[in-house]
Amino acid sequence: MSVCSSRHSLSSRLALILLASLMPWLQAEASVLLAFPQAELEEERDRSSSSYRVMLSPIREVGSELRAENSVRLAVEGSGQLFRMAPGITRQDARRWYLEQLQNRGASILFQCSGRECGRSNVWANQVFDLATLYGRDAQQDYLVAGFEDGEGGRWLVVLYTVTRGNQREYLWLEQLQLADDAVLPGLDGEGGRLAGPVIVPWEGSISVSFEWGAESQRILDSMASDPNARIVIAGFSGLEPGETLEAATERAERAANTMSDLLDRSGLSRSRHIVRAIGPLVRFSTPERPENRIEILVIRPPEGSSGNE
Repeated sequence: MSVCSSRHSLSSRLALILLASLMPWLQAEASVLLAFPQAELEEERDRSSSSYRVMLSPIREVGSELRAENSVRLAVEGSGQLFRMAPGITRQDARRWYLEQLQNRGASILFQCSGRECGRSNVWANQVFDLATLYGRDAQQDYLVAGFEDGEGGRWLVVLYTVTRGNQREYLWLEQLQLADDAVLPGLDGEGGRLAGPVIVPWEGSISVSFEWGAESQRILDSMASDPNARIVIAGFSGLEPGETLEAATERAERAANTMSDLLDRSGLSRSRHIVRAIGPLVRFSTPERPENRIEILVIRPPEGSSGNE
């Protein structure tokens, strides 16, 4: 073998070694979020489409037709991945893994639901994702859509669905979708990732207010508000009851917002960070996931380089 051929062969081998060493980084960049290490990838599907439908509300099936109060069709490039949890690992472990990454990227949660409020699992599995493996228990499922901008100005949508099947196996479906430049998605702002949320919390009662608030909602908000300089906006909404004055309805919303502020303060999110606003019935926007009587919690992170509250 000539010296030239030997050098060429060595260069080729070095190039292959370098490429192999870079593959995990290239894969991570292409998929944006790092894969949960304690789950096995079972399947991957291309989700690139000029009109991909993303659900932003609970779903139901009427006849053979899929219905949702709120959904969007977007031009996207990306893929979906099916993961099965390793023995002893729960789907909530994986969910927290991805939520932490989303929080670190300043993602806004556009919609989330859990359990039966999401709709029937078989509809999610067969009608939405076209993946029968995701058919599980209605009470043991959750769904989340979040959006963020990457460091180069690209906009990403992440769809996360987890479910426990009847055989106790736990699965996670993850879609990472890059939006086309002209795609319009309400809630995915251009504020450099400073806004996160809202977390929507239905409430009921008048003198004594109660919330649909659980450990998972608290974990999500804790993650969103992990920056100690971030402000937490608590907006109270209410319906206008028959015979009720505008002032009375707004007072109910204010009472609910203040009660939520008390709850968050006790949970460790200091009242000094709260901005409480009573909207009452002045904004008419009611869907199954946004009932008239609700609290919307939005987190506003400080500008880059700022160390104080806004």
